[in-house]
Amino acid sequence: MRTLKDRIRHMFLFEIIALCIVVILGSWITGHSPEQVGMLGLFFSALAMSWNFTFNWIFDHWDKKYRNFAPRTISIRIIHAVLFELVLLIAGIFLVSWWLNTTLWYAFMLDLGMSAFFLIYAFCFNWSYDVLFPIPSTT
Repeated sequence: MRTLKDRIRHMFLFEIIALCIVVILGSWITGHSPEQVGMLGLFFSALAMSWNFTFNWIFDHWDKKYRNFAPRTISIRIIHAVLFELVLLIAGIFLVSWWLNTTLWYAFMLDLGMSAFFLIYAFCFNWSYDVLFPIPSTT
């Protein structure tokens, strides 16, 4: 099992690397300044971390009450992921539209692109992190 120090390192590395990539690619793709895209990235980062904590806390309470923490099946994991991302996507549309002063459709398309990026990025980052910082053996 990973330590608290390791989890904190993981979280900060994940966010810092993602923010660097988002600022560079986001300003290039959208034509907005790196400062605008960077602040938007910071807003998204704060939103995602807050929502992650809140959603998983709510989900754990629901799981305890209705399923008594039964093993989480693939269908439960899919529902969990879809609900998490759906709320983040909806909130993101309004945040992007407001911050970049764009239409909701443009914000929706940009938010979908960000979601696709983070899906791939999270997979690659976590795999790389496990290779660079293996989970310590408990034996």
